[in-house]
Amino acid sequence: MRNVTAALCLGLLSSLPLAAQAAEVALLDWRTALMESNAAQRSMGDLESRIGGQQQEAESLGQELSQLQQRLQQEGDSMAESERQALVQEFQQKGSRFEQLRGEIMQAQQQAEQQFLQEAEPKLQQAVDQVITRHSVEVLVEPQGVLHSEVDLPDLTSEVTEILNTLY
Repeated sequence: MRNVTAALCLGLLSSLPLAAQAAEVALLDWRTALMESNAAQRSMGDLESRIGGQQQEAESLGQELSQLQQRLQQEGDSMAESERQALVQEFQQKGSRFEQLRGEIMQAQQQAEQQFLQEAEPKLQQAVDQVITRHSVEVLVEPQGVLHSEVDLPDLTSEVTEILNTLY
């Protein structure tokens, strides 16, 4: 009798992991899936070609501003007042242009990102739906949302990226 009870308990215990595995849980980093897609790379390349000149100008101005600031700090007290005022004025003008460029670049980046996300959202949903169906996923979580897991959860991010690449 003891052997039969032990066998039944062992049988019940061994079936528990199978029940836990039936509720398939997987990870998806949808941001990474999108950003690694060919469409995102093309979108970033297009943006770079549109604002590349502005970025170079901003970098150059940033270096010039740093040099002007350093010069004013090191030599400002020993300069003639007119020379110092000219440097301060140049610093302010270049600083204004730098801030203007920075704002234009940020605005262009935000607009490009928003446009890409609007276009990509339906395709991302389609790719996620395909992966969920293919793997019989019942629960899909973001990697940042998992606090603890006893097992390694399947990461479907690269598969979603592959499907996204076929949809464009």
